[in-house]
Amino acid sequence: MATATADIGLIGLAVMGENLVLNMESHGFTVAVYNRTAAKVDEFVNGRGKGKKFVGAKSPQEFVASIKKPRKVMMLVKAGAAVDDTIASVLPYLEKGDIVIDGGNTHFPDTTRRMKALAEKGIRFVGSGVSGGEEGALKGPSIMPGGDATAWPEIKPIFQSIAAKAKDPAGGEVPCCDWVGPEGAGHFVKMVHNGIEYGDMQLICESYQLLKDLLGLTPDELQQVFTKWNKGVLDSYLVEITAEIFGYKDPDTGKPLVDAILDTAGQKGTGKWTIDAATEHGSPLTLIAEAVFSRCLSALKDERVAASAVLAGPTLAKQTDREQFIADVEMALYASKIISYAQGYALMRAQAKAHKWELNNGGIALMWRGGCIIRSAFLGKIKEAFDKDPALVNLVVDPFFANELGRAQAGWRRVVATAALNGVPLPAISSALAYYDGYRTARLPANLLQAQRDFFGAHTYERLDKPRGQFFHTNWTGRGGTTSSTTYNV
Repeated sequence: MATATADIGLIGLAVMGENLVLNMESHGFTVAVYNRTAAKVDEFVNGRGKGKKFVGAKSPQEFVASIKKPRKVMMLVKAGAAVDDTIASVLPYLEKGDIVIDGGNTHFPDTTRRMKALAEKGIRFVGSGVSGGEEGALKGPSIMPGGDATAWPEIKPIFQSIAAKAKDPAGGEVPCCDWVGPEGAGHFVKMVHNGIEYGDMQLICESYQLLKDLLGLTPDELQQVFTKWNKGVLDSYLVEITAEIFGYKDPDTGKPLVDAILDTAGQKGTGKWTIDAATEHGSPLTLIAEAVFSRCLSALKDERVAASAVLAGPTLAKQTDREQFIADVEMALYASKIISYAQGYALMRAQAKAHKWELNNGGIALMWRGGCIIRSAFLGKIKEAFDKDPALVNLVVDPFFANELGRAQAGWRRVVATAALNGVPLPAISSALAYYDGYRTARLPANLLQAQRDFFGAHTYERLDKPRGQFFHTNWTGRGGTTSSTTYNV
């Protein structure tokens, strides 16, 4: 039987798992590694892990036995059945007090279910979002753990050591990792992170199309624009890598590689899960929903090509004031990005309220400031907003963000109007503006909608001149009865 020498063990030596264990080892931890395909263990231990503090295991029993008690077993495997299968493979060898950590992109209800099931066996379960991709896993990701809180003191030294570090207001560094909350809270926050990521990427793509179609900018010129943007209010990882992408030349042709890539996008499900959660809570996640459906529309490549020969649209009119239009697009992207985060935080607030979770919104912003895909300079401002008002209902009404949206909206509106007149689709940027205008409108036309519902289905309505919570039904045609439908919201 193997001697227990490892501080933590990891199952799943794919890209993320391999880089994460190299990160752990570089911070002084001995790591046990196991993969369902045993050859992968040998390949890693004798390859990238050669001469380092790794313990390669050939079986679940050997793997568990090599980890110090209380054992910390982390999984980085595909979400779904693979997680349950992996847990089942090690469970016979675990003891009460041991900790199992799921570091994959798991749907948060599954994490809650697994935590409760394992708690009955005395095993502590943690569902932890890990963001940052391959580079982040190796050099410092953003880590969002939640689940059994008694496990946090045990895993905290490892997780905070390997996490990315962000500057705090005092000038020091803080790890982009802290305890998120109970049950599936860690994976829920990671899911919202991914939803915001969908939004950010779509917003950037729409900005690219505007500059390409309405200004005729080349990839080299686009690289210059995005490089400049990354030094201002849009300072972020995604804007930074977008500039790099525009500058990358295809080794075979010497031409910009971005122009050779097919315009269809895939997805792995976290965006859809985010929308599902939003509909469950009645939280208007309009921008992120448009970003998800934009990927779906992109996948209809053959249909779009056929439709382009049939459906009419305006002739593109090149914009004559180049610098003004670039500045307007920058403001439209910035304002829409604020809306994306605001909608994500509103969804987290709704989830926390419904499930009685205590989420530290400022702390979450801090965790997203480094290592992760959506890291942005203004996350520091989000943390400040929630530090000032932990009960903040919506980011857009925080004084800083309200002022920024006001400052950006003239350019934002010009961009949306120009795009509409020229037939350039802006599903995310325009939906962000519609959300902003809807949220700031004291009286929306839903009074007519309620009248319609009551007319055809006796669904009742409330009145401006009566207290909230009193419902009324009108016999609109004189032919209906006085019986009304039960009032409820799904």
